[in-house]
This record gives sequence, C-alpha cells and structure tokens, in this order.
Amino acid sequence: MWSGAQGDPLTFDSQHSTPDTRQHMAVRIRMKRLGRRHRPYYRICVMDQRKPRDGKAIEEVGTYDPMVRDKSQRVTLKLDRIEHWISVGAQPSERVAVLIDKVKNDRWGKTKSLPPMQKPKERKAPEPEAEAPADDAAATDEGSTAEPAAEDAPAEEASTE
Repeated sequence: MWSGAQGDPLTFDSQHSTPDTRQHMAVRIRMKRLGRRHRPYYRICVMDQRKPRDGKAIEEVGTYDPMVRDKSQRVTLKLDRIEHWISVGAQPSERVAVLIDKVKNDRWGKTKSLPPMQKPKERKAPEPEAEAPADDAAATDEGSTAEPAAEDAPAEEASTE
C-alpha cells in the first residue's frame, strides 16, 4: 500500500500490494469544448478527471463537431489510441462511449436529406400597355368631371339666392 506521514512524500510499501491492483483510475476519455457560443466544437481527449473540462489534456484522440449535417462525418477518432488508453484503465465518459460505439459499429441513423432544388417561379410582368390607356382615360375623366363641378357650384349659389 501507499504510505507516508503528513509532509512526507508517498512511498510504495511492496509487502502488501502492487500499484496495478488499485481499483480507481483517475484518467478519463472525455470531451473538451472549443468553438464559440451557439457553435460548439469538441476535442475528445484523455485527461485526468480532476482537471477542469477545458483544462490540459494528456493526449487528444479525436474530434466531434455536432453542427455537421452528415452524421457520419461528425466524429473523427484515433481508435488505436483509444483502445490503448482503455486497456491501460482509462474510462470513457458516457457520451464518448456512445460515440466510440457508433464509430465501431457504423450506426449513425438516418440523416434528413435536403429537399430537391426547384426552379424559381416566374412572375408575370404587368403589361404596361394596358395600364397606360387606363391612366389616360382616368386623366380625361378627371378633367371633364372637374369642369362641370365648377359650373354646377355657381349655378347652385345663384339659385339659392
């Protein structure tokens, strides 16, 4: 077992056990967040579990970009290095374990395909010839209605007096 008094460095006591029989390993394979706000990007790293999420990694073994449309292209992993770290005793986090399983078994699910491209609808241009005579007719109507109205008004005044 490991023994040592306060202030003394830890020394290994070889009479009781070997260091390989320890139950708990402090190394994890987990994701380190990069990118910016609303645009996540992750590196899959081997880290000491006591380090902060974005802290220094022992080794980077892959990437995960959740914004890529093609699900099979989202993850890149160095499977040989991951197998090495797992054999040494590193434990993957839950999400990384799912990603490793998907890469090994090629299970990505179905990706929604984009709708097919369509030609833009052509808008019918208004016929300027049909509008022009209507404007001319309206102008002549306005002129003719304006003159009789002016004539009617004095006549009414004269008849009321």
